[in-house]
Amino acid sequence: MPRKEPRNYKQEYKEYHGTDTQKKNRAARNTARSTMAKAGKVSKGDGKEVDHKKPLSKGGSTSKSNLRVVAKAVNRKKGNRTGGTNK
Repeated sequence: MPRKEPRNYKQEYKEYHGTDTQKKNRAARNTARSTMAKAGKVSKGDGKEVDHKKPLSKGGSTSKSNLRVVAKAVNRKKGNRTGGTNK
């Protein structure tokens, strides 16, 4: 069903993506990706994502021991759950 009015992206950013919490989370994700890129495990455009074994939303960190490289579909399916990918 099509939207009746166009999306207001500026308002969406202001209300969600522009919040301090979301900026902090985005910075942590970027740090994790940078860490794995420096280790040679990911590269731009390879279709892989950096997964936090213990999600940031559950108190996880961006330390190397909490990071792993997985396919995009696997990471999106896992969401913010802890543990393996098939839970």
